[in-house]
Amino acid sequence: MELFAPFEPHATGRLPVGDGHDLYWEVSGNPDGPVVVFVHGGPGAGTAPAYRRFFDPRFWRIVLFDQRGSGRSRPHASVEANTTPHLVADMEMLRHHLGVERWLLFGGSWGSTLALAYGETYPERCTGFVMRGVFLFRPQEVEWFMTGMGAFFPEARRRFLDYLPEAEREQPLASFLRRLNHPDSAIHMPAARAWCGYEEACSRLLPRDETGDGDGPATLALARIEAHYMAHDGFMRPNQLLDDLYRIRHLPAIIVQGRYDMVCPPSSADDLARAWRGCELRVVPDAGHSAMEPGIRAGLVDAVERMKMKIRRP
Repeated sequence: MELFAPFEPHATGRLPVGDGHDLYWEVSGNPDGPVVVFVHGGPGAGTAPAYRRFFDPRFWRIVLFDQRGSGRSRPHASVEANTTPHLVADMEMLRHHLGVERWLLFGGSWGSTLALAYGETYPERCTGFVMRGVFLFRPQEVEWFMTGMGAFFPEARRRFLDYLPEAEREQPLASFLRRLNHPDSAIHMPAARAWCGYEEACSRLLPRDETGDGDGPATLALARIEAHYMAHDGFMRPNQLLDDLYRIRHLPAIIVQGRYDMVCPPSSADDLARAWRGCELRVVPDAGHSAMEPGIRAGLVDAVERMKMKIRRP
């Protein structure tokens, strides 16, 4: 299945959530339909117009928002008061603000992490979950990102580490974090380019030659906020998402997972699906991590279409 044709939001706004942060949000689609909320990845990646197109605008009331420090939210690339509990509380505040009773959670990569964290905190506000590239924020998943991907993309990891002085390459996360949080753009932007270049090189089954706008504002937000969360274990208890899964296990869930996802390997999706009775795991045999790879894109659209039959209207 292909993405739906482009369409525009019918409402946009900003929501002050405290600590000096305000979030960009938008609503599109059917004003009277069941609600789906797009939970973006990163953390720090932000939303884009194409993300509306996973959803049938004739059926769904579609909510997109940029998390703290991300996209069009302000202040940009800020890690102050930026933790998983903050983001969960922000989502609940946004739900109240928009007058939503219950919503379907749609998230990939870090978006799956945050969707699960929100759902386990507010299970009564969820109708179900569609997830891609599951990331449970366990230590082995962070270690895989920092080290394991290099087994398949050695040249990308070599470029990543070569950015750092040789003496700092044993602890790359701490070394990158210091540079990414430095106030001087001459220091934090090269570090952000190196971080994002590494992730981008590992994100697709067939890597692209170009890496996009390496000097754009999204580069700093993604790198700085992602490293911030990795350095703090996702601001969650060890194994929190699996331990608290009983709170949402009664809800429908579909996972679309690339067989060759090198950023979020299939083992995490498998662990989640085995612990979640009734969860459907669909492995795409010719895909990596990116939501826009053809097989992942089609699988996500199909999953949301089939969720129409699994949820009740609010």
